[in-house]
Amino acid sequence: MTAESPTRLRAVQRAPLITGFAAILLAMAIGAAVTLGNGGEPFAVDAAWQELMLESRTPFTEGLALVLNFIGGGRVAVLVVPLAIAALFLVLRRPWAALFSLAAALASTLGVQLLKHLFARARPEEMLVHSDFGSFPSGHTANAAAIAVTFGVLIPRVWVWISGITYVVLMAWSRTLLGAHWLSDTIGGALIGAGVVLVLWAFSARWLEAERLGAARARESRRGGAA
Repeated sequence: MTAESPTRLRAVQRAPLITGFAAILLAMAIGAAVTLGNGGEPFAVDAAWQELMLESRTPFTEGLALVLNFIGGGRVAVLVVPLAIAALFLVLRRPWAALFSLAAALASTLGVQLLKHLFARARPEEMLVHSDFGSFPSGHTANAAAIAVTFGVLIPRVWVWISGITYVVLMAWSRTLLGAHWLSDTIGGALIGAGVVLVLWAFSARWLEAERLGAARARESRRGGAA
């Protein structure tokens, strides 16, 4: 690392810390606005979006949404997916990245459950799937956002970020199409999932970046030796 690297890294860490806390606070503000300012009733945009989603239900859209429902929630999302991601980073010889991905998944899940019990928002009535307590925020969307940001910071490539954002949008769409959440629930979930990962990244970026660069150099060395 160059002499300028520590200073540059501190600046890089500061931005995700501020952004992460801002996202978490904004999610909490949305939850408070719904339960306190709006008496638990859906916002106008929530009602309008739900009506659009009800009109958009077809065998194809429902089938796709049900696939995302399976991937993004329950034991699959809480256990299988995080362990698979951690295993991937272990294969890539990035043990700290594996540990970070598990911590990010756990922090996102805990954050969601805390806000669900804090705000206790009722779910929409037109649900096509069984769901747990609390509509705000969307756990599925939070999980998707946590995964997207985890991959984005650990593998900083444009295609990774685009893929992650696409996944989050599809997950948010699926939750509203299935009637499991209001639109504002999915926005809150995305903010919480992304926010907690950014905060964790801000405190661990120094070590994770060193590991990433070391792994990259090792791969280049192996390629050079093979050539």
